[in-house]
Amino acid sequence: MKRLLLTCLALVCACQMIFAQSAAAQAPGPLQTVLQAHAKDVAKPSRKTIQPVIDAIVASGLEPVPGFLSAWADKSVWQRKEDGLFFIGEEVAKRTYALTDVDSGAVVAEVAKKELKQLKPNSGVRGLIATALVQFQLSDPNPETRAAALLAIERAPGAALLAPLRASIPAEADPVLLARKTRIERLLTIGYDEDTAARVAAIEEMSGDLGVDVRAALNPLVARKLNVATELPEGENIADILIPGEGDLTVEAAYDLLVAAEGVPPRTTPEMIKAVLADNINGGFVAGVPVAQFTDLQTRLSAYAKLAAAGQAPGLVNDAEVQSALDLHVFYETYAEPNAAVTTAAEAALSSISTRVGLNQSLDLGLDAISLASIYFLAAIGLAITFGLMGVINMAHGEFIMMGAYTGYVVQQVIPNHTASIIVAIPLAFAVTFAAGVAMERLVIRHLYNRPLETLLATFGISIALQQLAKNIFGTQARPLTAPGWLDGAWAINDVVSISYIRIAIFVLALIFLAVFLFIMNRSRLGLETRAVTQNPRMAAAMGINPERVNMLTFGLGSGIAGIAGVAIGLYAKVTSELGSDYIVQSFMTVVVGGVGNIWGALLGAGMIGTLQKGIEWLNPSNTLAAQTYMIIFIIIFIQFRPRGIIALKGRAAGD
Repeated sequence: MKRLLLTCLALVCACQMIFAQSAAAQAPGPLQTVLQAHAKDVAKPSRKTIQPVIDAIVASGLEPVPGFLSAWADKSVWQRKEDGLFFIGEEVAKRTYALTDVDSGAVVAEVAKKELKQLKPNSGVRGLIATALVQFQLSDPNPETRAAALLAIERAPGAALLAPLRASIPAEADPVLLARKTRIERLLTIGYDEDTAARVAAIEEMSGDLGVDVRAALNPLVARKLNVATELPEGENIADILIPGEGDLTVEAAYDLLVAAEGVPPRTTPEMIKAVLADNINGGFVAGVPVAQFTDLQTRLSAYAKLAAAGQAPGLVNDAEVQSALDLHVFYETYAEPNAAVTTAAEAALSSISTRVGLNQSLDLGLDAISLASIYFLAAIGLAITFGLMGVINMAHGEFIMMGAYTGYVVQQVIPNHTASIIVAIPLAFAVTFAAGVAMERLVIRHLYNRPLETLLATFGISIALQQLAKNIFGTQARPLTAPGWLDGAWAINDVVSISYIRIAIFVLALIFLAVFLFIMNRSRLGLETRAVTQNPRMAAAMGINPERVNMLTFGLGSGIAGIAGVAIGLYAKVTSELGSDYIVQSFMTVVVGGVGNIWGALLGAGMIGTLQKGIEWLNPSNTLAAQTYMIIFIIIFIQFRPRGIIALKGRAAGD
C-alpha cells in the first residue's frame, strides 16, 4: 500500500509539472501581449486606426519588433483562429504553414491554412509600417541597410522621419553615410520641423547649395495660390495683392475666379450667345427674331436678352457689370507655407541659388563649348595641313576621319580589352590613313596642284566612293567604338556643371596634337621643308628640297592625323559611313575662319565656332538646324570683314 501511495504521489507531481510547463509555453510573450492588446486593429488595419498600434509596438522597445514589422509589411503575419494569437508564417507544404513565435523566433507548430487568417495590410498601412521601420534601419549594423533606409527617406520624406534620423546621426561611424544623414536631416528640417527658428537656420545654411533636392525642398514653401475675397483677410501669409488687368492677372481670369468662388453669373461670351441661340431655334426664329437677321450683332444680343428675360438663358453680363463685380473684391496670392519668416528665408535662399545656378550654367555652357571646339580642332587639324599649307581642297578629308573610326572598330573586334584596343588603334589608324593619303596624293592630287576646281571635284568623287566602300564592307548600321571603362561617366562639379570623361580625354588629345604639330613644324626637318615649300616652292627646290616628296609626306601627315581624330571622335559619335560628312563643313569653316595654314588660327577658329554654336543652341535649344544656319550666316558676315581669317597666312596659300 505504501508503495502504491508513493507511486500515485509521483504521478500527481509529474502531471503538475507537465501542466505548469504547458501553461508556461502557452503564456504570451511581451510582444504578443502588446499585439493582443490591439488585436482587432492588427487583424483589420486601416490607415486611420493603425498609427497608435504601430506607435505602441515601437514604444515597447522589444528586440523582435523590427523583424515583426518587416514580416507584417511583407504580409507574412498570420492569426491563429483558435486562440487569436499572431505568428510569422511560412508555407512548408501544400496549404500547411510553420508558425514562428513573434517573441522567441522559434517554430511552435505546423498548422493547416484553414486554421489561420493572413494579415494583408493595404499600401497605406504598409507605408506607415515602413516609416516605423526606418528608425531601426537607420541604426542597423549593416551599412547597406542604413543606406537603403536613407534612400527610402529621400523617396518619401515625412515629418515622422525627422526625429529618428536625428537620433541616428551621433552614432553614425561611416563618413559617407554621416554626410548623407546630415544633409537629409537639414532638408527634413526645412520642410517639417515645428521650430520656426530651426527651419530658418536650415534654409540659410543650405542657401549656397546648388543641389536639386534643396530647390525641391524650398519651392513648395514659396508656392502661391490665387484667392479672392471681399476684403483682405488677417492672419494669412499673403504673397502679393493683384489688380485685374495688370500684370499676369487678366480681367477675364479674375472674373472666372470670382464665378467659381462667389457664384456670380458667368461672363456672357460670343460663344455662349451663339450656343444659346442655336439651342433655341424654333421654325427659323429665336424669341420671335428671324435667324436670317443674326448676321447683325445687336440683333443677336436683342434675341439673347429676350431669352434671358424669359428664363431660357443666363442673364446678360456686360463689361460694366464685370468691372463692377471685380471692384467689390480683392484678389491676392497666399503662400502654401503659413509661416511668413520661413517664406521670407526661402525666397532669399532661392534668389541666391538662382544667381549661382545662372553662373554655373554659364560655366557649364563654356565647358561644352570648349569640348565641342576640341572635337572640331581634332577634325580640322589635318585639314589645316592639307588645305592650309598645301592649298589642296580635299573634300575626302572627312572620309579619312571615318576610316580612322572604322580602324578603331576593327581593332576592338580583335582586341576585346577596350583600353588596349584604343592604344593599338591610334597608331594603326594613323598608319592606315597615312598610307591612304599618300596613295591619294600620288595617284590624284599631284596631277591637280594649282587647279582648285578640278581638285575639289576629284576629291568629292573620292569621298563618295569611300563612303560607298565603307557601306559595302561594314553595312549601313552604326558600329560601336566603345570607350574604356575608366572613361565612363562624367566629372560632376555640382548638380549644374558636369562634363563627360570622354570629352575631357578628347580635349587632352587635342592639346597633345597641338604640341606634336608645333614640334613637327618647328623642330623637325619635315616641318622646315614644308614651311619652305609653302612659302616659295621654287626657291626650296633650288636649295635641294624635293617639293613632290614634301607634298606627299605633308598630305600623308594631314591624312594620318585625321585618322587619329577619327578614333577619338568615334568614341563620342556614332561610327557610320557618313561620320566624316558630319564634320567636313565644320572643319573647313574652322580652317577658313582661323586663317588658312596657321595652326594657331585653326585653334582660335575651332574655339570661335564651338562657342558660337553652343551659344546659339542655348538661345534656341529646340532647333539645332536653325542654330547651324545662324552660325553659317555669322561666319559669312565675319569673312566679309576678315577674308583671310583671324590669323592670315603669308606665302603660297596667301597668294592663292
